[in-house]
Amino acid sequence: MGMGQLTTSDGVRLVYRDSGGEGFPLVMLHGWGQTQEMFRHQTAGQAPARRVITVDFRGHGHSDKPHHGYRIARFAADVLELVDHLGLDRFDALGWSMGSSVWWSFIDQYGTGRIRRFVSVDQPAAVAAVPWMSTEEQEQSGAIIDVAGLVALGAQLAGPDGERVRYDFVRGMFSGDPDPELLSFVGEQIKSTPAHAGVPLLFDHAAQDWRDVLPRIDVPTLVIGCDGSHVHPRSQRFVAERIPDARLHVFPAGVANSHFPFLENPAAFNAVVGTFLAHADA
Repeated sequence: MGMGQLTTSDGVRLVYRDSGGEGFPLVMLHGWGQTQEMFRHQTAGQAPARRVITVDFRGHGHSDKPHHGYRIARFAADVLELVDHLGLDRFDALGWSMGSSVWWSFIDQYGTGRIRRFVSVDQPAAVAAVPWMSTEEQEQSGAIIDVAGLVALGAQLAGPDGERVRYDFVRGMFSGDPDPELLSFVGEQIKSTPAHAGVPLLFDHAAQDWRDVLPRIDVPTLVIGCDGSHVHPRSQRFVAERIPDARLHVFPAGVANSHFPFLENPAAFNAVVGTFLAHADA
């Protein structure tokens, strides 16, 4: 498992992992405030059939935490620089949570020419319920917060009680009683994103509306949801319906009961993703 780093065109050092090997490349992107450690069970679990690549976004994990570039469009540019750096002409793309939005931005700007297959895990088409969306549109798009709530959350995260607010935010992504070890692991990872990075990024991320991009995704796509997640599965159904010929897989609460199916039940998650990608291998 090789650790590597690259310096982006705007001078930011990003830390990535590359399992290497002969397998077809799978580039996996993590969510807001989290790290590539989210995929610790996939890096080994998907290899050697695939070459698995993960990265800590700027402001996250072991990557630099500069005071610039905390917007989804720049993150997509960082991913383009990563795949160029690794010389990947074709790859499979998986995004979880905000990581899916980064792929949507990537596709919006650079197209799907290099993407063979796409997996979107538990990300609504729009995070913030803006007043110009009808109630029905807000429900479909999966908006989980209104604009006033988003502004208030940003202020709390930037405030003196920010660390507790971050932890509570993450705790809300689990239903029932999560495994204490898993909860503390996720709570620990989010500490690596300082408020100067996390707050403007969350605001930019939540303000995006990707509904117009979805119908233009012209590669085989798998959309994954979770009954126990704070992201309602109906929003995942909506995403799968908007992307031509996409398939949908929703994990029942008995299999995975949170926003983190790949950590909670790696075997089930790896099997679903592995089966989908194997169709392309054949």
